[in-house]
Amino acid sequence: MHALLRLLILLSTARKRPKLSMFETSSVPMRALLTDIDMAGHINNGMYFSLFDLGRFDLMVRAGVWDEMKKNKWTPVVQSETITFRKSVVFNQKFTQETRILGMDEKSIYFEQRMVVDGEIYVQATIATRLLSKEGPVANEKILATMGLGPPEDLVLPEWVARWRADTALPGARRPAPHLWV
Repeated sequence: MHALLRLLILLSTARKRPKLSMFETSSVPMRALLTDIDMAGHINNGMYFSLFDLGRFDLMVRAGVWDEMKKNKWTPVVQSETITFRKSVVFNQKFTQETRILGMDEKSIYFEQRMVVDGEIYVQATIATRLLSKEGPVANEKILATMGLGPPEDLVLPEWVARWRADTALPGARRPAPHLWV
């Protein structure tokens, strides 16, 4: 529930912050709250993904993508994510959450997100996302056309991300995925 409250606050304040292109980096100042931490006194590993959701919403609102999503009734979903922890963000510690689009392929938009304390990376995640409509997944070309954009020429999806995505993918939702340990 606290993440929902944070989301509502973020959505109401993001519009007051400087506008961004969807290919720029969003930086959101935050503080580790009591509801974020676990028994060890640092942000719970699962909570990072909830906080990263907020960073993507900030970028979408400030880049104008959020309004287009609402107008077109598109819903954002996460398809895959991976995270690396370097240092712990502890209770009441200030940090910034940095979010940028890492690249795109024919199916997904990939984000790189970081928790940064005093200019130092503490946590980094890579997240594969899509937008869905009632008709199904929205093509990235349609998203870019709706925004009146093309991807920057220097926006090249790192090879390791493509391999990670292929190596960890489950079958599509319309194909069987039997639960068998092998």
